[in-house]
Amino acid sequence: MKGTFPIDKFRELRTPFYYYDTKVLRETLSCLHAESIKYDNFVVHYAVKANANPKLLSIIRENGLGADCVSGGEIRAAIKAGFPASKVVFAGVGKADWEINLGLDYGIFCFNVESIPELEIINELAAAKGKVANIAFRINPNVGAHTHANITTGLAENKFGISMPDMDHVIDVALEMKNVKFIGLHFHIGSQILDMGDFMALCNRVNELQDKLEARRIRIEHVNVGGGLGIDYKHPNRQVIPDFHDYFETYAEHLKLRSYQTLHFELGRAVTGQCGSLISRVLYVKQGTNKKFAILDAGMTDLIRPALYQAYHKIENITSDDTVESYDVVGPICESSDVFGKAIDLNKVKRGDLIALRSSGAYGEIMASGYNCRELPQGYTSDELV
Repeated sequence: MKGTFPIDKFRELRTPFYYYDTKVLRETLSCLHAESIKYDNFVVHYAVKANANPKLLSIIRENGLGADCVSGGEIRAAIKAGFPASKVVFAGVGKADWEINLGLDYGIFCFNVESIPELEIINELAAAKGKVANIAFRINPNVGAHTHANITTGLAENKFGISMPDMDHVIDVALEMKNVKFIGLHFHIGSQILDMGDFMALCNRVNELQDKLEARRIRIEHVNVGGGLGIDYKHPNRQVIPDFHDYFETYAEHLKLRSYQTLHFELGRAVTGQCGSLISRVLYVKQGTNKKFAILDAGMTDLIRPALYQAYHKIENITSDDTVESYDVVGPICESSDVFGKAIDLNKVKRGDLIALRSSGAYGEIMASGYNCRELPQGYTSDELV
C-alpha cells in the first residue's frame, strides 16, 4: 500500500522537497498526549534537532510539549515558535558562551551539563548577570542500545555525559556554587530504539544511582531520561504511530520515581518521523551491466541518513502502477555513497516519475546541506497543499 499524496499538487512543485502530512503529525501527538497523561508526573519535550521546520514546531507547541534544544539556534527557533522558556531544556557537550548567555537571558528551565569545565562557565556567566541557572547533570550510564553505532550515546566510550564514578564529585562541586542550582539528572542512551529492554536497563541504572544519592541525603527533583523511541521504517503505513503505550509504561513500571519527582522525556524521531516524505523526480533510468539505476534529482545533500547510517527508507514510485522491477535508487551527487537503496522493487520507473522516500520527517530536512552548491529542499505541509 502506497502513502496518500496530493499528486497533482506535487507535479506543480520544484523537486526535491519535503512533504509533511499534518494529519499524521496531529494523530501522533494526540496518541502521545493520551499515553503520557496517564502518569501525573511525566513531562514531554520535543527534541528540536529532529526537525525544526517552523510549521511543524508550531503544531507541536500547540499540543503542549516543551522543547529540548542542543544549540543556541534551536533555542531561538523554539522561542520563535512560541515554546515557553519555562519548558526549554538545553543539552550539548560543547555549549558556546553566547549560547549559554542566550539561555540565561531567556530564563530557560534547565541546562543539561556534561562536564565540570562547562559547569564552571555557566556559574561564571550566570554570576555576571546576577542570575541562578538551573542545571541537571548528564550522566553516562554505560548502557548499550540495540541501534546503529553512530546513534548510540550511553556507553562509556562516547563523548557525551559525565561518567558514573565522577557523579558524586561534580554534584559536590555544584552544591558549592552560588549561581547554579542543581535540580536533576539527565540521561540519553541513543536513538531509534525499539527494544524496550534497553529502556528497562536504563531504569535499573537510574534506580541504582538514585539510591546511592539518597544514601548521601541528596534528593533529586527532576529525572530526565532523554528520548530514543524508534519508528517503523519498513512499514510506514501499517505502523504510523510509535508504541507510546509500551514506552511510557516501561518507565512507569521499572523506574522507581519518588512521589516528589518529575520525569522528563525528550522525543524527536517518534514525533515527526512518520509524517514526512522526501519527494523527488526521476531524471534518468540508466541500464547498467547487471542492474538498472533510477537516478533522482534528490541526493544525499537532501537526505543524508542512508549514506551516513546505512539507514533504510521505504521508497515508492507514487506515479506508476506498472509492473514491479528492481532498481538501484541513486542521486546526482558526485559521491559513490549517494545511494538511497540497492535492488529496490518499484513500479516501473520512467523519466519524470515522482518518487517518495518515506519516514523522513526526522533528521531529513534539518540535516540537508549545500554540498555541490545545491539549494536546500523546501518543506511543505498538507495544510498548504489542499
